[in-house]
Amino acid sequence: MAALIPGKAVGDSNGHVQFPLQSSFRATPSSEQTNLSINAWNTIAFGNEPVDTNGDFASSTFTAPVDGTYALNVNLYLQNIDSAATSITCELSTSNDDYPVFVILPPRIFDADSGYHAISGTAIADMDANDTVIVRVYPEGGAAQTDVNVSTVFTGHLLG
Repeated sequence: MAALIPGKAVGDSNGHVQFPLQSSFRATPSSEQTNLSINAWNTIAFGNEPVDTNGDFASSTFTAPVDGTYALNVNLYLQNIDSAATSITCELSTSNDDYPVFVILPPRIFDADSGYHAISGTAIADMDANDTVIVRVYPEGGAAQTDVNVSTVFTGHLLG
């Protein structure tokens, strides 16, 4: 493979192309987020950034560096879900739109409070330069006892 030149695509003889400054990130919580507020949106706190290719992720927020289509993913690991909760909604909330990625209905899934439950969701979002995206969760009803485990992961990358 040819040497990387900042901002330039490089490739090999087979046509594989690499863009060294293509935005991508992977973020995880640095600690458990406990007792999410009920009947309110809770922004999920991501304190670790094992991957932040272009330095566009900070303070639990990804900021799009350029106009484009972005693939956004969340793997949410919840603990202590109250079976009396009416619903739990997770969405990827951007400057322009909200992308509900899942809704769970605890009374229909659990006979008792759940020790843990992992759920994943993806959105393909049209974002303009400087648009932002966060992950947020809305537990409706029940007690404020649902927690977000540190195994939760938020990822994204610029598709083009």
